[in-house]
Amino acid sequence: MPVVIPRAAAAANVIALAALDPREVTALLGIYGATLAEIASDAPIPGSYWGEAEAGLVGNAVYVRADTPAHSFLHELCHYVCMDPARRAALATDAGGSDDEECGVCYLQVLLAERLTGFGSARCLADMDAWGYTFREGSARAWFEGDGAHARAWLAAHALIDVAGTPTARVRGR
Repeated sequence: MPVVIPRAAAAANVIALAALDPREVTALLGIYGATLAEIASDAPIPGSYWGEAEAGLVGNAVYVRADTPAHSFLHELCHYVCMDPARRAALATDAGGSDDEECGVCYLQVLLAERLTGFGSARCLADMDAWGYTFREGSARAWFEGDGAHARAWLAAHALIDVAGTPTARVRGR
């Protein structure tokens, strides 16, 4: 049984958005037609499903604070990328979707982490574990290298990654 670390304890151990190059963050969002909405450090984050410092998603805007974990920012961006056009058009907080889509979101966030200097896939996977993501394989890395193959196939079927596993800079349904 995996141990889930409470967010408060994990927060000190994960890369926050403030540690990343804002130009890279903005450029990554722009590739997918999304925008960054920065919130004051003491304000609640609009569209945040989990609250706390977790990123929020409303329309094409990803809401963040300086203390938002980088993995959370990527996760919400990937929800925007992976959801079908009808849900994207009405998007406000709860991305919804199937289990396969959620796995695609997790897999894509690891791939996109490589585009952020000082983060990368290895750190993204470690931060996912530290934050409390759970996978039956025991760790995010074990899932990514094992059952993650199903998520990879889902992403490829929706043309969100190419045959080499590289993100295509497309959103689902466009």
